[in-house]
Amino acid sequence: MASATATARAEPGGREPDEEPQRRPLFRFGGSRLGGFILVLNLLSLLILFGGALAINEWRPGLIEARQESLTVQAELLANVLREEGVTRGEPTPELDPIRASIWLTDRFIPAGQRVRLYDVNGLLLVDSYQVTEAIGGRPLPDAQTAGTATEDAAKANLLSERRVARADSELAAEVAAALDGSPQSTLRRNESGDRVVSVSIPVRHVRQVLGVLTVESGDVDEILGAQRQALFPFALVALGVNLLGSLLLHLFVARPIMRLSAAADQVKLQRARAISLPDLEDRKDEIGDLARSLESMTDTLSTRMDAIERFAADVSHEIKNPLTSIRSALETLPLVKTDAHREKLTALLQQDVRRLDRLITDISNASRLDAELSRDRPRPVDLNRLLVDIVGVYETTAKPGDIPVVLTAPEQALRVMGRDGPLGQVFRNLIDNARSFSPAGGVVRVTLEDIGDDLPIRVRVEDQGPGIPAENLETVFERFYTSRPKGAVFGSNSGLGLSIVRQIVEAHGGRVHAENKSEGGARFEIVFPSVGRWS
Repeated sequence: MASATATARAEPGGREPDEEPQRRPLFRFGGSRLGGFILVLNLLSLLILFGGALAINEWRPGLIEARQESLTVQAELLANVLREEGVTRGEPTPELDPIRASIWLTDRFIPAGQRVRLYDVNGLLLVDSYQVTEAIGGRPLPDAQTAGTATEDAAKANLLSERRVARADSELAAEVAAALDGSPQSTLRRNESGDRVVSVSIPVRHVRQVLGVLTVESGDVDEILGAQRQALFPFALVALGVNLLGSLLLHLFVARPIMRLSAAADQVKLQRARAISLPDLEDRKDEIGDLARSLESMTDTLSTRMDAIERFAADVSHEIKNPLTSIRSALETLPLVKTDAHREKLTALLQQDVRRLDRLITDISNASRLDAELSRDRPRPVDLNRLLVDIVGVYETTAKPGDIPVVLTAPEQALRVMGRDGPLGQVFRNLIDNARSFSPAGGVVRVTLEDIGDDLPIRVRVEDQGPGIPAENLETVFERFYTSRPKGAVFGSNSGLGLSIVRQIVEAHGGRVHAENKSEGGARFEIVFPSVGRWS
């Protein structure tokens, strides 16, 4: 459609073409600042969590090993004390004295929470610190149940307890048997209650002969693991906080702005606004700002185009009404005419108005299809030499006596522009037709193609020998429905859309067009185009 709004904004966000583009940050994940921001937040929370887990995993084996080493030192010390206290005897046969051992292994020597057992060379238990201690062990009773509450089957409970005890005895027997072979043992196993314990078993010797095994175990494994879990909580809380903060920031900086843009778009859809305008979002330097600027530019362009369509429709209605009014008046007057001369005059006027109306409807149809044609056809190199030769050749072959001739001057080398040959041909035909309509009898329309070596190096001139254009109208001739014509020109031969279509097509191809008067008389229309490779 021929309108002044066909040329959209050259740069997104309303930036002028000659402005320098804004600098982008160096780190943009996938070309997106928000993408990088989201990635950094997620990686930070995961690194905190994984770092804490790795630290705990490294710390946990260290704690268990440190506990085993501590128990090993304690067991070796106890074994040395057993020898010094005479628990091990060598005359006449090396043996252990269980009575002395039971007297010595009391809770005065064994720290709370630890258990010491002494086995003979056959793996039989001689002394258990839990049996000789003066302390009474036990666990808190569970909370009382209300009447009628189902209780666990006693037989099933006893069976589970027996299996647990049997497994604990089996693991302990294996540890003691390995220690009787002469090598100290350190294990992590479960006791008769099902609790995990750190256990150390070392051989008890008299000189070099193994007389038994001393086993020291500590039941504070669960406390160690609980401490590890508590140590992991700060890392988990920090990671959770970072994730929550990231989610909040994403909501504030991404979700809410998009919701606002959606609401603004709905206002435009409901025709409560003509364009989206959210200045606080348009000032942002990220993708949300780009989106806000693009939506504002798009809706502003659509609003401008709608205004142009409304103006165009009003202009079309006005221009069509003029010949229709004249035709209706002539038809109403025709039956009243008495002489043939007056009847012929009215008939000529009717024919003139019909030609004017036909030309007007044709140009309106061409103008309405122009936007679709420019957007549908892909630009390609167009040889202006050949195009102008073909157009001028058509005028030469179809010329009738009295028609204004068209003369082409073009260089031998091909001058190519990036564009569409159909619309470009329409430009030159409109200019030539316009020049012929203003040329006097015996005049000539001259078309010149040349390379001027400028920023827009390809220039086309169309000159006539008519009366020229009033100085105040050199620019307004490109407005729609401009039909002011000099005295003596044929009325109704122009619709006033031809030059408007010319400017729209030329600017869509990256060129410029202007009109001027020649010093020797007549009008000159000059078009400049970028060459192939410079058009975008």
